[in-house]
Amino acid sequence: MLIKESHADVQTTANGKTTSMRIFLFHPTIPGYPNARFPGVVLFSEIYQVTGPVARFARQIAGQGYIIAAPSSYHDFTGPEPLAYDVSGTDQGNEWKITKTLESYDEDVTQTVSYLLSLPTCTGRLGATGMCLGGHLALRAALHPKISSTVCYFATDVHARTLGPNSGANTSSTAPPDSNHTLDLLSRITGEVSMIFGIKDTHVPDAGRDLIRQKLREAGVVFSFHEFAWAQHAFIRDELSKGRYDPAITKVCFEVLLEQFGRVLKTELGDGDGKKQEVEHVC
Repeated sequence: MLIKESHADVQTTANGKTTSMRIFLFHPTIPGYPNARFPGVVLFSEIYQVTGPVARFARQIAGQGYIIAAPSSYHDFTGPEPLAYDVSGTDQGNEWKITKTLESYDEDVTQTVSYLLSLPTCTGRLGATGMCLGGHLALRAALHPKISSTVCYFATDVHARTLGPNSGANTSSTAPPDSNHTLDLLSRITGEVSMIFGIKDTHVPDAGRDLIRQKLREAGVVFSFHEFAWAQHAFIRDELSKGRYDPAITKVCFEVLLEQFGRVLKTELGDGDGKKQEVEHVC
């Protein structure tokens, strides 16, 4: 499927401050069918904003028939240009990641969802995905009632509650009082979620993955949990991944994404019957 690329600048207001956020759009097109409609997907980037690898990931999904909207997360501090994959860019991205407030992250979701829904070519069925920081933001986006399918790649900071300012690491299985951290809000999720991790990812260790799985189960979320034995952090980044890029595992994970998005976003299921599904125990 062919793709048309553009961008839109939308206004966001959080913490009493209004800023302009650029949304990069990757739109599938079918020659001869100008009124074709597609589901939408919010794609969140890693700490470097929308880089070349993130854009290529967006094109891969868009080519399967999804309108991809990728917001520039650091509009609170800078323009939409990506940070470099170097020490300076990494330090800056990590600093802004915890300086930006959770309210601002949530406003980004609201505005990006609203933008997708405003497009006459969008069916109104929406999903979310992302990698690293973006994996966390995709999971947080799943709290939005319009997001019905979410695929999160190695979501960082979820297990430790370390996203946003003044967030000292807290890996307790008990929610802190009045917590607004993603880990403690999972019961708000109404759609389906897939979590993807590498077992060799030092950013989300064994205990962290176990805690996320436990919390999803306790919250009653419909979810799949995928762990790959040889995958490291950032294993889907096809450029400057510090030797961690694994194209074979990346391909498997993309099939996970396509299966869930295709089943949830492209299929009109109608209203559920509310009945508990009993699985027959047979050999």
